[in-house]
Amino acid sequence: MFTGIIEETGKVKSISRSGPSARLTVEASVVLEDISPGDSIAVNGVCLTVTDFSEKFFTADIMHETLDRSSLGILAPGSSVNLERAMSMERRFGGHIVSGHIDGTGKITRTEKDGNALWYTISAEPHILRYIIEKGSVALDGISLTVAAVTDRDFSVSVIPHTMAETTLSGKAQGDIINIENDCVGKYVEKLLQPYREASDITRDFLIQHGF
Repeated sequence: MFTGIIEETGKVKSISRSGPSARLTVEASVVLEDISPGDSIAVNGVCLTVTDFSEKFFTADIMHETLDRSSLGILAPGSSVNLERAMSMERRFGGHIVSGHIDGTGKITRTEKDGNALWYTISAEPHILRYIIEKGSVALDGISLTVAAVTDRDFSVSVIPHTMAETTLSGKAQGDIINIENDCVGKYVEKLLQPYREASDITRDFLIQHGF
């Protein structure tokens, strides 16, 4: 589990493909302070397992499903990435519940200055947008952000200067692809209510008939 509060930005040292999978090596410093084999580190919001490390980098394997679902496949040596270690019980929970399991990707369609903040508008597929709500939480490349506006085609977030300075968002522009993880609470609620909704006789027409 993660919080969406980025600890540092790292730099891709190498990414090597092997069939449908890949191996990623990232140069870092903060996330290496107490690292062990098997630890989880979120890389641009994707939970990866550390397989090897040194004082200056760590390595993780990326499976086919992760490459298909996320933007990790377009990384190249020199790419900057957001990094966060798995949540510690001793730390403040400053963001929201982030699993590191990406729901899909979106495309930045617009950026707009608004005082000291910068708005990003991101287009996404319907299966992602259904869980995006105004003033709800969303993780973009692993960054915990608040949804400022949403339509049936896209959604927007407003980013403060500190977040811009501490993450890779400052290097993002119109047309760039970004990882999206929806707030997991909504997905669990929908799943748990599904049997009751399917078994219920209460429909829209029923409610209209009875004055609702």
